[in-house]
Amino acid sequence: MPVAFERIPTHYHKYVELVQQTNLQDALQQHVQDFDSFLSTIPEDKWNHQYAEGKWTIKELVQHVIDTERIFNYRALCIARKDDKPLPGFDEKQYAANAKTDKRTKADLIAELKTVQQATLTLFKSFDEEQLQASGIVNGNPVYVAGIGYIIAGHTLHHKKILQEKYL
Repeated sequence: MPVAFERIPTHYHKYVELVQQTNLQDALQQHVQDFDSFLSTIPEDKWNHQYAEGKWTIKELVQHVIDTERIFNYRALCIARKDDKPLPGFDEKQYAANAKTDKRTKADLIAELKTVQQATLTLFKSFDEEQLQASGIVNGNPVYVAGIGYIIAGHTLHHKKILQEKYL
């Protein structure tokens, strides 16, 4: 299914534009395979590295991807189930500051990421076409369920690119 950009908040377009697949399941599957494989190649001793003062460590960045994917899955589920209440945004900096990633290991974070990604695949596979096309309000903006799936895949690609360009 082609992405309906007009049904996705503009600030997410930069993520969705990174997704090469037009089939949502293919896009989600690819984001799982690519990111997990890529993270596995980063040596353990680099996971506490920041590329600049005040920037996240690799551990914090990976935790951010995990937290964001969980939140977006919740949003997709609410909208698909016709919960018409507007959904709130979240403060990614507050989440990162309270994640306590300094106590986590590379293996632990990758294992959690794989679990969340598998849940994403299963959740989006469970949605029929009507549910994928359902729309709701998130952080004051309209968005549709399939669009959330593409945002998840694109958000991961965005952070992979940052890791490649600024951390490694």
